[in-house]
Amino acid sequence: MSESRLVYSTDVGRIDTKEQKTQPTSKVFKDGAIRIERQTKGRKGKGVMLVVGIDSEQHDLKKLAKTLKSKMGQGGAIKDGVIEIQGDDRDKLKSLLESSGFKVKIAGG
Repeated sequence: MSESRLVYSTDVGRIDTKEQKTQPTSKVFKDGAIRIERQTKGRKGKGVMLVVGIDSEQHDLKKLAKTLKSKMGQGGAIKDGVIEIQGDDRDKLKSLLESSGFKVKIAGG
């Protein structure tokens, strides 16, 4: 078999070399308030608090999430411009955000 068939090559293909990374845009509400939601869906019954509506261009979400997690004594993450804090102490989270200068509403049940 002298026939050479190329099986794999990194020279050509449908790979887009002009990959642009954009920051995820978070939903900002018209009234200027941020919402604290509770979510258990897809988390095996464990509840998390979602902080939605913070403009990522005006505020550093990583820094804010780090301070909230440390003051709450909980874990959490940032996903798609939404801060997730583990647990269900929304009143304490609301008071921490209000002391940081945010207008906060508790949303959902």
